[in-house]
Amino acid sequence: MLDPSSSEEESDEGLEEESRDVLAAAGGSQRAPPAPAREGRREAPGRAGGGGGAARPGSPSPSVLSEGRDEPERQLDEEQERRIRLQLYVFVVRCIAYPFNAKQPTDMARRQQKLNKQQLQLLKERFQAFLNGETQIVADEAFCNAVRSYYEVFLKSDRVARMVQSGGCSANDFREVFKKNIEKRVRSLPEIDGLSKETVLSSWIAKYDAIYRGEEDLCKQPNRMALSAVSELILSKEQLYEMFQQILGIKKLEHQLLYNACQLDNADEQAAQIRRELDGRLQLAEKMAKERKFPKFIAKEMENMYIEELRSSVNLLMANLESLPVSKGGPEFKLQKLKRSQNSAFLDIGDENEIQLSKSDVVLSFTLEIVIMEVQGLKSVAPNRIVYCTMEVEGGEKLQTDQAEASRPQWGTQGDFTTTHPRPVVKVKLFTESTGVLALEDKELGRVILYPTSNSSKSAELHRMMVPKSSQDSDLKIKLAVRMDKPPHMKHSGYLYALGQKVWKRWKKRYFVLVQVSQYTFAMCSYREKKSEPQELMQLEGYTVDYTDPHPGLQGGQMFFNAVKEGDTVIFASDDEQDRILWVQAMYRATGQSYKPVPAIQTQKVNPKGGTLHAGAQLRKFYADRFQKHGMDEFISASPCKLDHAFLFRILQRQTLDHRLNDSYSCLGWFSPGQVFVLDEYCARYGVRGCHRHLCYLTELMEHSESGAVVDPTLLHYSFAFCASHVHGSRPDGIGTVSMEEKDRFEEIKERLSFLLENQISHFRYCFPFGRPEGALKATLSLLERVLMKDIATPIPAEEVKKVVRKCLEKAALINYTRLTEYAKIEGQVTLFCFVFDTETMSQASPARKLEDVLHLAELCIEVLQQNEEHHAEGREAFAWWPDLLAEHAEKFWALFTVDMDTALEAQPQDSWDSFPLFQLLNNFLRNDTLLCNGKFHKHLQEIFVPLVVRYVDLMESSIAQSIHRGFEQETWQPVKNIANSLPNVALPKAPSLPRNLPQIPSFSTPSWMASLYESTNGSATSEDLFWKLDALQMFVFDLHWPEQEFAHHLEQRLKLMASDMIEACVKRTRTAFELKLQKASKTTDLRIPASVCTMLNVLVDAKKQSTKLCALDGGQEQQYHSKIDDLIDSTVKEIISMLVSKFVAVLEGVLSKLSRYDEGTFFSSILSFTVKAAAKYVDVPKPGMDLADTYIMFVRQNQDILREKVNEEMYIEKLFDQWYSSSMKVICVWLADRLDLQLHIYQLKTLIKIVKKTYRDFRLQGVLEGTLNSKTYDTLHRRLTVEEATASVSEGGLQGITMKDSDEEEEEG
Repeated sequence: MLDPSSSEEESDEGLEEESRDVLAAAGGSQRAPPAPAREGRREAPGRAGGGGGAARPGSPSPSVLSEGRDEPERQLDEEQERRIRLQLYVFVVRCIAYPFNAKQPTDMARRQQKLNKQQLQLLKERFQAFLNGETQIVADEAFCNAVRSYYEVFLKSDRVARMVQSGGCSANDFREVFKKNIEKRVRSLPEIDGLSKETVLSSWIAKYDAIYRGEEDLCKQPNRMALSAVSELILSKEQLYEMFQQILGIKKLEHQLLYNACQLDNADEQAAQIRRELDGRLQLAEKMAKERKFPKFIAKEMENMYIEELRSSVNLLMANLESLPVSKGGPEFKLQKLKRSQNSAFLDIGDENEIQLSKSDVVLSFTLEIVIMEVQGLKSVAPNRIVYCTMEVEGGEKLQTDQAEASRPQWGTQGDFTTTHPRPVVKVKLFTESTGVLALEDKELGRVILYPTSNSSKSAELHRMMVPKSSQDSDLKIKLAVRMDKPPHMKHSGYLYALGQKVWKRWKKRYFVLVQVSQYTFAMCSYREKKSEPQELMQLEGYTVDYTDPHPGLQGGQMFFNAVKEGDTVIFASDDEQDRILWVQAMYRATGQSYKPVPAIQTQKVNPKGGTLHAGAQLRKFYADRFQKHGMDEFISASPCKLDHAFLFRILQRQTLDHRLNDSYSCLGWFSPGQVFVLDEYCARYGVRGCHRHLCYLTELMEHSESGAVVDPTLLHYSFAFCASHVHGSRPDGIGTVSMEEKDRFEEIKERLSFLLENQISHFRYCFPFGRPEGALKATLSLLERVLMKDIATPIPAEEVKKVVRKCLEKAALINYTRLTEYAKIEGQVTLFCFVFDTETMSQASPARKLEDVLHLAELCIEVLQQNEEHHAEGREAFAWWPDLLAEHAEKFWALFTVDMDTALEAQPQDSWDSFPLFQLLNNFLRNDTLLCNGKFHKHLQEIFVPLVVRYVDLMESSIAQSIHRGFEQETWQPVKNIANSLPNVALPKAPSLPRNLPQIPSFSTPSWMASLYESTNGSATSEDLFWKLDALQMFVFDLHWPEQEFAHHLEQRLKLMASDMIEACVKRTRTAFELKLQKASKTTDLRIPASVCTMLNVLVDAKKQSTKLCALDGGQEQQYHSKIDDLIDSTVKEIISMLVSKFVAVLEGVLSKLSRYDEGTFFSSILSFTVKAAAKYVDVPKPGMDLADTYIMFVRQNQDILREKVNEEMYIEKLFDQWYSSSMKVICVWLADRLDLQLHIYQLKTLIKIVKKTYRDFRLQGVLEGTLNSKTYDTLHRRLTVEEATASVSEGGLQGITMKDSDEEEEEG
């Protein structure tokens, strides 16, 4: 709260002197006390005598005697304050009763109802119940998260509690904050087909409203809203009277006495009072000009101008008064009331300006609905004859019903007609179709003629029809309904007897219609049948309607009333009392008279002993006696022009503002429409200067703002701009004179306002929490610029404004950070900050706790800046001229955080990587902020973490190199699952958080969870560990999102080159291990490819895949280095395939070498042949060669299956099978070529045929292409074996089912 200046204290002393003058002028003989003390009026603004100046003790410890002296003085002060308020209330009620300058504004913004502490607590409980799942509101997880954030950040905020306590917060503010909060969330959600984000927003807002209202308030809400809307709308006189009774502390009895004594319901008396006041103001101006007693102005020539301004203001008031009609009820139409009071009246033009109505002005338009139901008593027509009805309104068209049989003459047909006749004639006829050949027209069976009016019955009734004389239907009836609607401007109608002097000069019963021609013009019209225009009419302007006694000389009519006007009296009579009451009420509303007619019976109850006039006189005498008894005559008789209305208005405006700020609306200092109307009327009627009004208003608003109330800066701007324009001679209200008092007060207020605005900008986060009131920060900055201007024409240099704003924002940074650390301390989170805690406490905290605290504080700082961006966005718009100021404010804020961050980081042990999350948190926020990216704090953050990142990468590189060396030395080449590709499918930490979860450097061993992944065949443990580490390291560095491009490129390049080197080492070690493993393998058909060999192949496959991701880097040299790795992997794969094929070919060569023993001409071949033949005579000898072929074929097939199952790269398998098949065919072909001159032994032939044929088929099934299968080598081989087969068939008698022909079935020999 800002301290009031000394000049304000002097002003209060001046007020005490003014109050004495005011009360002396009011006729009081007692000594005038000081003005009501501000403390008293704030505590009890509406209490009579409760806000007087407190007794001032004569010493710090007053004695009993001094207390005895002070008590009468206090009572005197209270009594004097009550008299001031009563005198002020007299002027206020006169303004309300007969306004002729102002009207209640209809374009003011509607104010929302404010929230109080109890409602805020209830709101918290409702949202907490929703979050706990205790409500029936169905919501998804995203909405629950949004509500949880809203509850934690907004509803539980101390700033919101202070805003609610200040009375500047409404339910709409809470809703708008939630809406702004969810808009950003919904925009960030992924798109969903068939569901727009606008639909999601609407749904979330509806759910918020349901939570806000609560289940128990659903039925109460409409009633509360209906009551809350009244005071913000246009008020009636009675409501205005009641409001200012509360504002000024006037009792109901006092109001009743003043109301009757002032004759507020008498417009003539109020107009005469105004004329007397204006005449007195003119006389005062003439006296002032004659005596040359003027207020002190800033220029001497303004004295004569002042007199002219007084005269012109009075002349303007006179013109306004002359423009009003001379009516009995006062100009109620200017108030635009919600409802008419008893004393209301419409505009009444005088006789000299009376607008004469013509008969065409009151022509009406009616809608008739005729519904024909049925006909009864029809006997003259055969049952099967066709009958129908016609209907018409005389002078209009004719309509016909549908046809019906005479046995059932029922229709239910409706005809719609339009007529201008108030008394139309309706004809309905019944016809039957003529059967005669020469008949031209149908036969009429009957007719009925009706004369409906708007008052006639609208239900269906039976009417007897007139029938021809010769008709048998003597009792023919028709059932029909006639509904005649009443036009909106037809107020009443019916039959009356009337007798007048100018119209209706014969006492006769006529049909009358009360017609409203315009808003203020009514006419009493009499109509004949089938006529659109009235026969006679009488305008009701100026007439007074009242009940009268019966007139014996007039025959006809029972209940009488009349309409009286100067020079004219019209007597009316009705047949019953109810009709008379309705007519009198309608005419009473039309005439707008102040006197409300009362039936004679009720009048007698009021005053049984006398007539009406006597009763009124007695009542006035009764109230006058009571008025004198209560001593209020001096307030009525006080001359307004002799009182200081500037002082009185200051009290009135002060009390009104206090009342407004304490009502149920979040007004932010804005008056209600009714209050604005009364204050405007008071200033215009009693000559309160506009500058004085706004200076007082500014003073009051600033005091409330300094006390913690929320005041709309736009309102301050309006009043300040008005005063500035006036003081600098721009005449905002046409007043050109400027007094010295106005100028001095303006300068004081200007200085005080400047200090207030600077303080609000420095505390913008707390003065305008969460951007509420909406646009307030921007308006405050705009007002500050206006206040800093020297005058209204010369704009202030931008640098001066920038200097002031920079100072405010620097203070704001310190205030925000200080309160943030205090909040963190209260929350129990922070333990290391030297300006919050002592050094001993800080030194006792562990490094991990310090880091945790600074990480939490960083989150709070980011939240503060994000809230500033989200809820004070208009500030960025207002600072658009100086965006660097916002950057300086944020940098100042982060500079304060830097001290605590550096302290925590210095306490961390060497080679500790737990601080990386702090860098990621801060960097992710800073790099997305255009003002803070690569700013001072951002660069300082990079300088701190550059050595850590470099050190971390160095140790990781050394650790990975060591793990490769140790891993391949101990590698078992057992296949494991691919880890790097399966990371998203297992419960592993994400890459951004890997730095805190990585094993300690340098012992970067295989993670324990890797063993559970050894399920499917893949690479080795060492290779997968290598690829996982390289990928994790690169992801970690990538997720740092290093903002400085050069260093970021350096890190990326280094990691890619490191990956290339590591993968190259892995490939070379794998090739060496493969060669050693293959050398130890068997060369016979017992050879089966071990799983370790397949694992080595898979390592190369993974290396190929990982090199694309880990080593690819755009650019010249780096791209070449990546290509080198790819070439190395490809060449290594080729070498491994070649070695593997060579091993397979060596096995085939071993098989062929066994067949060589059967070559023709060899000694071993002769022995084997002779032995077999000799033995075959006695026993079954196994056929040599078939076991050998079967064994080889099994070797091929099983190794094919092993490779197909365990090697993960199809392309490598295809290359391997292609080379294996081609090499096998080539070896067999070479073996046969060496035996061109020799005939193959029968067993050689059968073995080769089976081997070649099975090999061909097996490799074809494995996907070897036809071009490779049917090569020239195979063709040569096929021809040779076919020839050998033919030769053997001739010489040996066949091969027992073994043949080179594909169609033959081979025998399986045992």
